[in-house]
Amino acid sequence: MQISFAPSERSTLGIEWEIALVEQSSGDLVNVAGDVLTSLRGPDGQDHPRITEELLLNTVELVTAVHTRVSDAVDDLQGQLAEVRAITDPLDVELMCAGTHPFAQWFDQQITDKERYHKLIDRTQWWGRNMMIWGIHVHVGVENRDKVLPLLNGLLNYYPHLQALSASSPFWAGEKTGYASNRALMFQQLPTAGLPYQFDEWSQYESYVDDMKVTGIVDDHTEVRWDIRPSPQWGTLEMRACDGLSSPEEIGAVAALIQCLVEHMSDRLDAGETLPTLQPWYVRENKWRAARYGLDAEIIVDAQGAEKLVTDDVRELLVTLAPIAERLDCVDELAQVNLILEHGASYQRQLRVAEENGGSLKAVVASLTRELRHGLGHTD
Repeated sequence: MQISFAPSERSTLGIEWEIALVEQSSGDLVNVAGDVLTSLRGPDGQDHPRITEELLLNTVELVTAVHTRVSDAVDDLQGQLAEVRAITDPLDVELMCAGTHPFAQWFDQQITDKERYHKLIDRTQWWGRNMMIWGIHVHVGVENRDKVLPLLNGLLNYYPHLQALSASSPFWAGEKTGYASNRALMFQQLPTAGLPYQFDEWSQYESYVDDMKVTGIVDDHTEVRWDIRPSPQWGTLEMRACDGLSSPEEIGAVAALIQCLVEHMSDRLDAGETLPTLQPWYVRENKWRAARYGLDAEIIVDAQGAEKLVTDDVRELLVTLAPIAERLDCVDELAQVNLILEHGASYQRQLRVAEENGGSLKAVVASLTRELRHGLGHTD
């Protein structure tokens, strides 16, 4: 089978941001997404073009237009967030984003009444019902199909950096998991989710999707839920590995890092270079280390097995990407990576709040909702 790739303007950007709906008084998840989306319909009864449903009725998803600058994409998301708040504030419903909710239980959640969601749950059963997880997806435009898989394979080298910076799921159903990102390990339980295969040719990707269709595993390529995947219909490379980010500053920081990395690697391909890659077993180990240890992870940085503290490599990466950030006009957003390093990633902040409040996970939710409303470092 053939899968057409619709080329996009190089390094353009789109972001999808999953937002959890929580009851203000209890901090627990509340299944009111249907009411929120109904209230957001236009005068003609049409659904909102960019604020959509997700698997569970405790979630709405914000989807930006296509932008060239990270700051414009973040402003787009902020505008949509304000639209949602105009509906939820009078309902005493707060908004929160993290990889997982600290204490909610899966059996209290309701599935959105769509055939594709019912089909997913019917197939995946307990694991599917447990998908109380939130993330961000960052699309970066690619102008040439032949670049997509080399860029994907190259971006896997930076998977642990992005996972560690975004890690925000240290709790699960009221338990402290010991992981910075429990979401990362939960999501990979779904069929076709997890790390991508490292294909060299587009025809190999097409053959893979064909095999999956022939055996009834997927209906089309959109059901391949890899952590990093091609999105042929949009002409993008889509980074899906990141946990949900709780503040606009973190969205800007992680999106800028992804955009700059893809542009940097695209430059190298244009110069005739072959992008370095890691063995699949090193990639898998890096994913686990970043999910387990977050910003304290010691990661594998080259094919020879050299190791480095992820925060040290992030700081070196910021220097390398500085000229790219100038070109893409995202210097300020890329610099906000340092804000994460300064305040701690979300998993670290959540653990700190719990410790300071006698283990209260309700206090953790309150902290997350403040961060989303007021920004990182401005939570009063």
